[in-house]
Amino acid sequence: MHRDMRENGSKLQSLHLLCGIILLHLRSCLGKADGLEGISWDYAAVLSQGRDDGVSFSELPGFTRSTYERDHALITPESRVWAGQPGWKSALTAHVISPTAATGANFVMLLAKLDNGGSAGQPPKGVERFVFVLDGTLNVTVPSAKADKVLHADDYAFIPADSQHVLSSDNGAGLLLFERKCVVSGGMPKFQSGSVADKPILPVEGEVFLLRKLLPQTVDYDFNIHVMDFQPGQYLNVKEVHYNQHGLLLVQGQGIYRLADRWYPVQSGDAIWMAPYVLQWYGALGNTPSRYVLFKDTTLDPGLY
Repeated sequence: MHRDMRENGSKLQSLHLLCGIILLHLRSCLGKADGLEGISWDYAAVLSQGRDDGVSFSELPGFTRSTYERDHALITPESRVWAGQPGWKSALTAHVISPTAATGANFVMLLAKLDNGGSAGQPPKGVERFVFVLDGTLNVTVPSAKADKVLHADDYAFIPADSQHVLSSDNGAGLLLFERKCVVSGGMPKFQSGSVADKPILPVEGEVFLLRKLLPQTVDYDFNIHVMDFQPGQYLNVKEVHYNQHGLLLVQGQGIYRLADRWYPVQSGDAIWMAPYVLQWYGALGNTPSRYVLFKDTTLDPGLY
């Protein structure tokens, strides 16, 4: 009897998944992702208290969508652990990806909340840093680059390894950060800053999503940050399998993310780690456009990993 129930449950899950894929196919748009340009993106849900509560199942204590597998991980907001870090002042951080995990990630991905007057500590020696502002205002000072910037939501900055700098906020800020030990094969990278809206939309053959790359595509930079936008019903055409690692934060929208042979419902605030060669695919659902910010280690010889 229990076996029959399991088999019936598996068939029902497969039927739901098939229906979702058919819906995506019917609603997908051909050609350019019309209507995504000029959207006012809202990342409020990423760090909201409501997201920390996750899906409300009071009768199911311990329920979470988070999972940790050999070649991927999904970390949902209710699983974040916020804590102070050495060198950080009036701030809390939640690390969601790091090389200390058994997965073998080659970068760090964390969220940070700076209170009024809060500031970030320095990364370890030899580590480069990328910061993306989710909300609030961030002051960025890098004396070696003669840079003194004020960043707002959708703005970003890249700080080369061993560059003394100050990240602070007068009135509070929510941040997404990526850190990685610099292993560039070309010259040394330089300080970069800008805004997502100012980056050009790049052509992607066979795809309908909108793609922006926030860092120069040269050997001076050993990773890049992609911003990818989807209308509801649109999906990745390519079912990707490649040697690059990814760290992803869904900052708006919801959908289905396939990782290996698992199909995960995801929503804004969810973080994902993807190992080399794990099968990956995304389909956007719901009533609002999807946007995610994606780390990708690039320009490195695959044989040197």
